Amino acid sequence: MSERREGEAALDFDPAELQGDGHVVFIGRVSSPWKSRDGCPRNMADARETGQAASLTIDAPYRPGLAGLERFSHIVLLSWFDRSRRNLIVQNPRHAEAPRGTFSLRSPVRPNPIGMHVAKLLSLDAEAGLIGIDAIDLLDGTPVIDVKPYFTSIDSFPDATKS
Repeated sequence: MSERREGEAALDFDPAELQGDGHVVFIGRVSSPWKSRDGCPRNMADARETGQAASLTIDAPYRPGLAGLERFSHIVLLSWFDRSRRNLIVQNPRHAEAPRGTFSLRSPVRPNPIGMHVAKLLSLDAEAGLIGIDAIDLLDGTPVIDVKPYFTSIDSFPDATKS
């Protein structure tokens, strides 16, 4: 994992070794068909193309927080990329023409390896803490940080562009 592609730059330190500014707790885990990075989809669009559903298991103390989530068609899942490097600040993605700053990429390699995923809610068993979703681009066992309802009215920007 310490290999760097041409043009990449690493921090002089590993953010994982710093004392944290806040305290994040994992509230559950992802259950997905993806056991290794080689087979894992690169993004949610690719994950949906596989036709493979996934699920989240929320730990018992947090299950009361699922009340009312069934009212929504989609959720925002925040995950912790627990198997990713944290020290690259400039990356050279295979699909890009040149190296780019980490914050201009959706790569899991970042100082705080937080993932954001919008998924269709297929099922919810709040008592058991089971959330069924249409797809996921995460490895099996990835920690869950948070689950939020997706609101088209405030979360969607149809006119957003990339230049």
